[in-house]
Amino acid sequence: MKYSRIKKLLQEKPVDQTIEVRGWVRTRRDAKANFSFLSLNDGSCLGNLQIIADDSLPNFTNEIRKLSVGCALRAVGILKDSPAAGQDVELLATEIEVYGWAPVETYPLQKKRHSFEFLREIAHLRPRTNSLGAVARVRSGLSQAIHLFFKERGFFYIHTPIITTSDCEGAGEMFCVTTLDLKNPPHLAENGQVDFSKDFFGRQANLTVSGQLAAEIYAMALGNVYTFGPTFRAENSNTSRHLAEFWMIEPEMAFCDLTDDIDLAEEFVKHLIREALAQFPEEIELFTRFVDPGLTERLNQVISRDFSRITYTEAVTLLEKSGRVFEYPVNWGTDLQSEHERFLTEEVFKQPIVVTDYPKSIKPFYMRENADGRTVANMDILFPGIGEIIGGSQREERLAQLTTSMARAGLNQQEYEWYLDLRRFGTAPHAGFGLGFERIIQFITGMSNIREVIPFPRTPGTADY
Repeated sequence: MKYSRIKKLLQEKPVDQTIEVRGWVRTRRDAKANFSFLSLNDGSCLGNLQIIADDSLPNFTNEIRKLSVGCALRAVGILKDSPAAGQDVELLATEIEVYGWAPVETYPLQKKRHSFEFLREIAHLRPRTNSLGAVARVRSGLSQAIHLFFKERGFFYIHTPIITTSDCEGAGEMFCVTTLDLKNPPHLAENGQVDFSKDFFGRQANLTVSGQLAAEIYAMALGNVYTFGPTFRAENSNTSRHLAEFWMIEPEMAFCDLTDDIDLAEEFVKHLIREALAQFPEEIELFTRFVDPGLTERLNQVISRDFSRITYTEAVTLLEKSGRVFEYPVNWGTDLQSEHERFLTEEVFKQPIVVTDYPKSIKPFYMRENADGRTVANMDILFPGIGEIIGGSQREERLAQLTTSMARAGLNQQEYEWYLDLRRFGTAPHAGFGLGFERIIQFITGMSNIREVIPFPRTPGTADY
């Protein structure tokens, strides 16, 4: 017999049929001497299935009456309408097999609320909790929604390298990938640097910070493409918004300008929120009740209104005129900090905003220079409570301007000849953006710490599992 998933049973309610379920015990309640009520969850949904076991079962006394939270079992029985409040159906068990025990004395998850900090210490068990199991389901569903969104719009999915010799952001905060024997340092070059010619790839290689540059190659051949994969930042940032390993969705579009880029980005993020509300109403209700009381209202507000759009210069003016004393002073030419982004989104506009045209001196080399010679055609989408959630730009398609920008950034042009070739041969206007997947999940679930929305957080000093 194929076993049934609890989510499907609770939806379809095939009463009077013999079914089999498998899962983990959430609670056991004994009634008199000859009945036990088991609450079973199999991870398919937030809901549990009540199983009624009586003393006619051969293992009632020596096993069923000893079940506790976390035990894994298989149950066969007849599904019946339930007279109890809060549930439509229940299973009258004819057979129960215990797969695995979870001794109360040592099993760390019991029938009580645990702090997220505690659950982070047992990341191998935390998906069994209501909240983190719900996050995992939302994450899975939105991963599928991402692919569907781009497929419906004619985009092609491109797998870009995880190991790369290019630094997209130019910040140098990359993890080095090497097979050199660290116990026996390799011969150093005359400049005192490691001689990577002796390494596996014959040159220095790193974990990617972005798939953008590689995606541009395919955008200039296929039109509209996207990549969705892991990216890495070797930043020593212990904040509630940063991870050393995270996932990025990065579309690149040929024959596209900044306005088109912004339109797609806003449409995309609203699509993900709508999908979360439609696919996971029980999970969103759980987050609203126990994590963030204003969550559902805020999500609906985001999808019902157009994002406000302002320039970086206008943003700086608003901050300077606010009278607010910020930890980081506001000056034209410096990047906006989290406190500035939250002030603008939470107190001034009270909704997501798009900030465009940042100074070129604080942005990467590939962004298209504006006619003023001071700013670039870029945009950041800022969300209340999160800050920057999307960053994008129109890419510099003009060869002369790009080489000048690369020189200003101190890049070795020879290492980027392939990138310059895209401008030498059939160059065209193009644009793209990157959405940090964990940040949109964080916003949708209301979680205050980004470590709760990725299965295995990678942060400074933490790389378990």
